[in-house]
Parts: sequence; C-alpha cells; structure tokens
Amino acid sequence: MRTFTNRLDGYQRRHRWLGMPLAVLYKFVEDQGTYQAALLTYYGFVSLFPLLLLLTTGLGFALHGNPRLQQQVLNSALGQFPVVGDQLGANIHSFHGNSFALAVGVLGSVYGALGIAQAAQNALNRIWAVPHYRRPNPLKGRLRSLILLAMLGVGVVLTSGLAALAATSHVFGVDISWAARIGAVALSVALNSALLMLTYRVLTARVLSRAQLWPEALAGAVVWQGLLAASTYSVSHTLRGATATYGMFAIVLGLLTWLYLGAMTFILCAQSATVRSRRLWPRNLLAPFTDDITLTGADKRAYTSYATTESYKPYEDIRVQFDQPPPPAAPEEEEPTGPTPAT
Repeated sequence: MRTFTNRLDGYQRRHRWLGMPLAVLYKFVEDQGTYQAALLTYYGFVSLFPLLLLLTTGLGFALHGNPRLQQQVLNSALGQFPVVGDQLGANIHSFHGNSFALAVGVLGSVYGALGIAQAAQNALNRIWAVPHYRRPNPLKGRLRSLILLAMLGVGVVLTSGLAALAATSHVFGVDISWAARIGAVALSVALNSALLMLTYRVLTARVLSRAQLWPEALAGAVVWQGLLAASTYSVSHTLRGATATYGMFAIVLGLLTWLYLGAMTFILCAQSATVRSRRLWPRNLLAPFTDDITLTGADKRAYTSYATTESYKPYEDIRVQFDQPPPPAAPEEEEPTGPTPAT
C-alpha cells in the first residue's frame, strides 16, 4: 500500500496538471475555505433582498412619469424568479417611490455589502499570508471596503445593463441578434474579470501584480457567467408552475446554493493565484494525513506562511524550523495464537 502511495505521490509531483490542483485543494482546506465561503454567502444573502427593494423603489423614482415602462422593466427583472417574482410584483407596489423603503433598501444593502467586503478582505489576507500587523485597522479596512464598493457599483451597473439590454430590448422595439447577445456576454465576462482582479488587488494588504491574478480572474469570470446562466435556466424551467410555498423554499435554497458556489469560486481562484505565484506546489500527497514523511519545499513554505501570518506586532519575531520527521512506528508483535505449552 505504501509503495502504491509513493508512486502516486511521485506522479503528481512530476505533472503540474495534477500537482497544482492538489496543492490548491490542500491550501483551501488548511485556510478553512469552506467557512470563509459560508460567511460570504451569509452577507450576500442579507444584502440581496434589500437590493431588490432598492431596485423597485429606484424604478419608482426614475420612471415615475412612465408607469407602463416601469412595470415592463420590473416584470422583466422579476421574471427571472417565477414564483418569488410574482409575489414581489404583487406586494411591492406600495413601496414604489417610497422614501422610507428607499432608506431601508440602502441601509440593508450597505450593511450586507460591507459585510461581504470585510469577510473577503479577511479571507484574502489570510490566503496571501499577510501578517496581522500589516492589515488595515478596522476604520481603514471599512474605508477601503467603501471605496471598493463604489468602484464595483459602476462595474455592476455596466454588467447588469448588458444583461438587461438583451432581456428587455423588446420593450424599446429593438430586436438584438444572437451575435450581439454573444458579444454582450463576452463583454460581460471581460468586465467581470477586471472587477474580480480589482477586488483582489484592493482588498489584499499586499502588492499584487496583474500577472499574479489575471488567469484566475478570467477563469472566475467565466465560471460566474456559467453560474448565472445555470441558475436562470434552473429557475425558469424547474420551478415554473410550482406552488408559492414550494417555490419559495426552492428559490431560497437555490439562491443560497448559487451564492455559495459563487463564494467558493472567489476563494478557490484566490487560492490558485497564491499557489501558482508563490510556488506552493508540489505538496507531499500524505502531508495532511501523517507525520512520518519528508516534507517538500512547498510544504515547508506553506506551513511557514501559516505561522508568520499570526504575527500581530512588527517586533514579534516568529521563526519556523523543521526537524527530521520521526521514524515510522515499529509494528507490534502479534501474540501467539497456538496452544500454551504445558509447564
């Protein structure tokens, strides 16, 4: 068994296509990536419904003089949620143009968005092994988050506008060809890739170059576009005609799943960029499971970064030393199973 494991370990060390994803997976687990993604999902869910309220209220102000166009645009946006959209459309009319609803939507969205930015900031600083003393203090950290949110807001409006243009072009009497739709998707992927790279660079308290980030940023944007398409197809085909009660539960669970997959994509892309640029591979195949092995250079660099990340003061000196691994335990002698000789 150990011989087979050694052969598999040697194979993954020699082949990047297997060794690097394995190193990304190991670092993801060691950085508690599932908990980081869960925190991003929570704040994303908290901010989503206030954003819907903000959307409907904003339409009430912007298109106050054209209620027909306002209703068409709103129905197009809520049409992505067949069951919840109908309920929102039937019960949200009292908030159109309501200042109190606008204030609630803004406050809820800011709370959730700031939570996302802070959680992402902590996750990225941990992923890139930034010591605590080099991270911004709570005030500067939230100011950095607000600046990022302002920049992302412009990008989100552009990408959402591209999607809405293709979905609601019939409202304005314009028929967009399939080539134009494909071009809009490609442009949306490019914008999302730039936004993801900007997020990584602004929220990480370490100077990161474009070369360190662009492959993962592009991959993350493509995955995100796929998640959008899959969620739209699933909601429009699977839940069409569902009852309100069943549809509500299904939508909420599906929304949480979609947000969690998006958060996982965000974390995994950052992990991949770290492993690739800092040469944190190949790892020993058995490193997380046993101690009687010889660590690779990537193992030592990874474990050293975990220790130095916990430094809270610049004059706190943390040094990591690796001794020789302990020898494997000798197998225990089996007791004789035959009859006991007479004395």
